[in-house]
Amino acid sequence: MENDRHEVFNKKSENALSLGKMIENTKENIKEAEISMEFATPEELENIEKKNSHRRQSIAQMEEQLKRSTKKN
Repeated sequence: MENDRHEVFNKKSENALSLGKMIENTKENIKEAEISMEFATPEELENIEKKNSHRRQSIAQMEEQLKRSTKKN
């Protein structure tokens, strides 16, 4: 029984680390895209804005998942 709890804790910890890395990578992608906007055509600009909007939504979802995964049972 103790090993099962330990295994669940480890999986939650690994999941939290993974989500944290994904959030940081997505934030970095947004920053890089915003830099590229300076040189973008109007069409590219629209695409970048859409992608960044989706990225922000993904970040919000991942942060919510991270909160749920780190709550105590």
